[in-house]
Amino acid sequence: MAGLFITFEGGEGTGKSTQLRRLAHRLAEMKRRVVETREPGGTPDGEMIRSLLVSGEVGRWTAQSEALLNYVARESHLEQVIRPALADGKTVLCDRFMDSTRVYQGHAGGCPEELITMLERTIVGETRPALTLVFDLEPTLGLSRAGERGNAHESRYERKGLEYHHRLREGFRLLAAAEPDRCRIVDANGTEEEVYDRVWREVARVASNG
Repeated sequence: MAGLFITFEGGEGTGKSTQLRRLAHRLAEMKRRVVETREPGGTPDGEMIRSLLVSGEVGRWTAQSEALLNYVARESHLEQVIRPALADGKTVLCDRFMDSTRVYQGHAGGCPEELITMLERTIVGETRPALTLVFDLEPTLGLSRAGERGNAHESRYERKGLEYHHRLREGFRLLAAAEPDRCRIVDANGTEEEVYDRVWREVARVASNG
């Protein structure tokens, strides 16, 4: 089977990580070899960079610094994990990828679009997802869910304020509208099972081609 690259995007508390695990289980039952990974992170060095980005004071980094740190982690992630897995015919499910940089640091954070575009063109290149699932949820509900996770040491983005999170939601919606062939919005309201049914409807159309 050909390698398949699917990314999971959305604001805080949208449930994408839970849905990624459910999808991985189902694809494994279909005899696909699945790699579950995340950004920032995915490699030992990437996880070190993640700790710099998601913890500490809200204002410790500018949006431009965040974009650069994300791409330092992303390059090693692509070289060490994503590209080898795809070349080996595996299905890669990634919790956040290039679109989070576009939205978090770009649309919501104000990092110059030309910098993000240059980094994406140079480092991501042709290794783009076949499908990007954009989990959409009202920010106050998402932040409430995120707070219930009890993951205070990784709460830097959650503490950026409600206005920032509304810009995130807007940014992801604009992204999905701009690239409808790749990006599909998933309504993240409802039970875990209801959301998963929506996820599978989108994934089935690409998974069946591998």
